[in-house]
Amino acid sequence: MASNKDGDPSLGYLTRKDTEVKLPRPTRVKNKTPAPIQITAEQILREARERQEADIRPPKQKITDSTELGDYRLRKRKEFEDLIRRVRWNISVWIKYAQWEESQKDFNRARSVWERALEVDYRNHTLWLKYAEVEMKNKFINHARNVWDRAVTLLPRVDQLWYKYIHMEEMLGNIAGARQIFERWMGWMPDQQGWLSYIKFELRYNEVERARGIFERFVQCHPKVSAWIRYAKFEMKNGEVARARNVYEKAVQKLADDEEAEMLFVAFAEFEERCKETERARCIYKFALDHIPKGRAEDLYRKFVTFEKQYGDKEGIEDAIVGKRRFQYEDEVRKNPLNYDAWFDYIRLEESVTNKVRIREVYERAIANVPPAQEKRYWQRYIYLWINYALYEELDAEDIERTREVYRECLNLIPHEKFSFAKIWLLAAQFEIRQLNLNGARQVLGNAIGKAPKDKIFKKYIEIELQLGNIDRCRKLYEKYLEWSPENCYAWSKYAELERSLSETERARSIFELAIAQPALDMPELLWKAYIDFEISEGEYDRTRELYERLLDRTKHLKVWISYAKFEASAMEEQNLCIQNARRVFEKALNYFRMSAPELKEERAMLLDEWLDMEKSFGQHGDVSLVEPKLPKKLKKRKQIASEDGLAGYVIYLCFYLVSVDKH
Repeated sequence: MASNKDGDPSLGYLTRKDTEVKLPRPTRVKNKTPAPIQITAEQILREARERQEADIRPPKQKITDSTELGDYRLRKRKEFEDLIRRVRWNISVWIKYAQWEESQKDFNRARSVWERALEVDYRNHTLWLKYAEVEMKNKFINHARNVWDRAVTLLPRVDQLWYKYIHMEEMLGNIAGARQIFERWMGWMPDQQGWLSYIKFELRYNEVERARGIFERFVQCHPKVSAWIRYAKFEMKNGEVARARNVYEKAVQKLADDEEAEMLFVAFAEFEERCKETERARCIYKFALDHIPKGRAEDLYRKFVTFEKQYGDKEGIEDAIVGKRRFQYEDEVRKNPLNYDAWFDYIRLEESVTNKVRIREVYERAIANVPPAQEKRYWQRYIYLWINYALYEELDAEDIERTREVYRECLNLIPHEKFSFAKIWLLAAQFEIRQLNLNGARQVLGNAIGKAPKDKIFKKYIEIELQLGNIDRCRKLYEKYLEWSPENCYAWSKYAELERSLSETERARSIFELAIAQPALDMPELLWKAYIDFEISEGEYDRTRELYERLLDRTKHLKVWISYAKFEASAMEEQNLCIQNARRVFEKALNYFRMSAPELKEERAMLLDEWLDMEKSFGQHGDVSLVEPKLPKKLKKRKQIASEDGLAGYVIYLCFYLVSVDKH
């Protein structure tokens, strides 16, 4: 029962225990010391090679009579035929079969095998090559010609077949036949090497005119720079300088815009240099530099600089070096047209050469790269291109109309509804003033105020009209200025200052009144100070006191109190009265800081210090005893400093206490 229980139906009557594979238990190495005799890997390999059994080779068979030879041939042919039936598409089997038939000197059978192989795969040029080589090796020339002729007819794009065919005819001395084969080949328009082989073939037999005719056809078939250069070098080698120059000129006419035109121009210039025609070479270099894109003219520039150093004068060398730097800048602006610093450097280089046409061309190319985003930070460098362009036209080129056009185009380009540049408006206006065109300047500044009003524009416009003595225009401009920016304290102050300079005191006072009545001001303290200084300068002390009181109704700042007190102390009245008025202001200020703003202790202390200094400045009329009791008291205190271990010591510091009650 136990055996049935442990049995597995899929194993018959065997149990799992009987079918388990028992692996040998790994032996434990007890002695791990190294053996006295060590065996290297080299010894193991050498022993393995020595014990290797020799290859089994079939016995050599010697054929003694024709019967055995016939049996041997029959057996081998049967083996080859059976093999071909199995692997018909294996070309190596066909080749071995044909070569075996050749070794038996049975050439008809060999040809039959080759022909059968070609029926299987006539596109395999290796078959044709080996077939023809067999015919040539056994001196069957006509058969070989027949094979080659069929091969090049069926596979005209396999250059090796043509080369072998031509080589055979040339070896046989059949030059006319070889030339005829070349002509057949050229009809298929092969690559450059095929044409060059034909040319070399003709030159081997000193057929220069034929070679020249082939070169003409060659450059028509392959109109490339390298082909034309080879043609020109061929003419130069044969001493035909005029013909070589003619070849180069034709090449330039046809390939001036080619990607490899740089190579052609360099070769042409070097040819003229070898012919001692330095002026021709220089003209070729300059023509090339003007027509080839700068990105492809690196080698050309280098050659030109070397040429000028060798043959040119100082001016020519400098021009060549400038050309090299020009190439570098062209490369930079080509990679990043919005790199305005590169454009500035490029323009500076061109201005050093003083070529007006080229300078204007670079300026026009530079300003054509408008920033893509309409944000002022992107335009800040770009706008200086226009400024420099306008200044160049005015100062260097002295073309007034062109300068005016540059300013006009620049102002039309800037999106004034989003941002503007006061500098451009002012430069355009100043340019018109330099041309004594005052109406033009006013028109420019008027457009600026209408389209993009700015502080700088108003200030400059007012300054110009003031210098011209047009007071009414200045007033109108100030009104426009304040209408555009009513919170601008600078504008209010300057407007009032203008009226005061004209002795229009009431107008100035009215302007100040309008200014301080504005609901919002950017720097009101400056405006109030200007108004107060105005009244003081006019000797209106009562008005000044009234202004200070109105100012204190708006703000109780410490500086206002101190300024008020100093005014009272310095007013051009009886001295005792001035001192009493100043003390009254200080008492009022101290009372405010003590009762209404007790938290401003520092301001209160500063006020007392100012009062004390003022009393001292009065000399014998001053009374410091009025201030000293109110000064803050100094108390020296000490404080314990705790550390991790306990008390570390004491720190001494000063405390200031303000007296809250007056002591009389």
